[in-house]
Amino acid sequence: MLTESQTSSHSGIKPWIIDTTLRDGEQAPGVVFSAEEKTQIACLLADVGVNELEIGYPAISDEERNTIRKIASLNLPVRLTSWARAKWQDIEDARICGTEALHISFPVSALYLQLMEKDYAWVQQQLQELIPKAKKYFSFVSVGAQDATRAEFEMLKSFVLDAEACGADRIRIADTVGIATPTSILTLISELKSVSYAALEFHAHNDLGMATANAYTALEAGCKAVSVSVTGLGERAGNAALEELAIALTLSGKYESRLDTRQLSHLCEAVSKASGRVIQDQKAVVGKSAFQHESGIHCAALLKNPLSYQPFLPDQVGRSKQELVIGKHSGSASLQYFFSNRGIILSRSEAGHLLEIVRKTATEKKRALQPEELESIYTTLLVKQ
Repeated sequence: MLTESQTSSHSGIKPWIIDTTLRDGEQAPGVVFSAEEKTQIACLLADVGVNELEIGYPAISDEERNTIRKIASLNLPVRLTSWARAKWQDIEDARICGTEALHISFPVSALYLQLMEKDYAWVQQQLQELIPKAKKYFSFVSVGAQDATRAEFEMLKSFVLDAEACGADRIRIADTVGIATPTSILTLISELKSVSYAALEFHAHNDLGMATANAYTALEAGCKAVSVSVTGLGERAGNAALEELAIALTLSGKYESRLDTRQLSHLCEAVSKASGRVIQDQKAVVGKSAFQHESGIHCAALLKNPLSYQPFLPDQVGRSKQELVIGKHSGSASLQYFFSNRGIILSRSEAGHLLEIVRKTATEKKRALQPEELESIYTTLLVKQ
C-alpha cells in the first residue's frame, strides 16, 4: 500500500501528487468521459506515476459507481479516492465502490455556509460524526475546506484543528474560485502550519491564471500534497496542470517525484481526445508551440545548444526535437539548416538573398511558410539565376 509522507532525503522533498482529472476535470462544462475513457485515463495516470487518483463522485449515479468499482478492481499501483459531500448517503455510495480512500468536502466560508443554510456548529457536528464512521470503511480519509481562500482565517483555523482532532488523515485547502496568489498562499499555509501539525493539501483553480504557481507555492509553504489535473482540465478556467507542475518539480533541484515526464504528451493527448478540449498551441509544456522557434537569433543559438532558448528538452515530455519555423522573423542560419536537411548547401550570401524573399512572402501571407513553399522559392530563384 502506498504511504503518504513528505520526506527530506539526500535527493530531495517528495510531494504527494493527487490527480483529479476524473472527478474535477470531468466537471468542466460539456465534458463527459465514457467508462472506457475513464479506465484508460486512470491506467495512463498510474503509468505516469501520480500518487493518488480522485476517480469520481459515486453519488452521481449507478453508472458512476460501476465505473469506479471497475477501476478499483484493476489494483493499480496508486491510491484511489472517492469524493463525497458531507452527507452520510454520499459516503455509503462511496463505500460500495471499493476505493481505499475517501474525500469529504465541507463548506467553510460565510458565503458557502449561507448558501447551504448552515453554520459552523453544523460543520463541527458533521466532522465529529462522519470522519470516525468513514474510517471504519476507508483506510484513508481526507476532508476539504471548500472556499477556504474566502473564509475568515479564524474559522478556517478552527476547521483544520477540528478535522485533525476528529481523525482526518489530510485536510484540503481549496481555492475554490481561484482568487489566490502565490504570496497569499505562502502566508495562508504558513499561518495554518504554525497552529497545526495536520497534513495539508492544496487544491488550486485557475481563474486568475495562477493555479500551477499557487500549487507549487503551497508545497514551498509546507503542504504535503497538491491536487492537479491533466492539461488543467476542470471547472471554469480549470485547475493546476499536472504536466506543468511535474516539469516545475523536475527543474527545481529541490523536489523529487516518481512522475515519468516522458509520458506527459501522450497522456495529455489522450485526455484532450476524451474531453473534446483541444490543447492550445501556446499551452505550457505540451502545446504545439512550446518547442517551435522562428526568431533568427533564437534559432541560430538553438542550433548550437538546444537549451539556449528552451528550459528543458522536448524528449523530457515525450516530444520529438524542437521545430524551427521559417517566417518573417527567421534568420540565415535557419534557412541553411532547413535546406541542408534536404541535401542543399547554401552559402551565407545565398541564404541572405533567399531570406529577403522569404520574409516578404511570409509578411504577405501573414504566417510562417510551409516546406513546399520554401522549396518553390528556392527553385524559382535558381531559374532566375
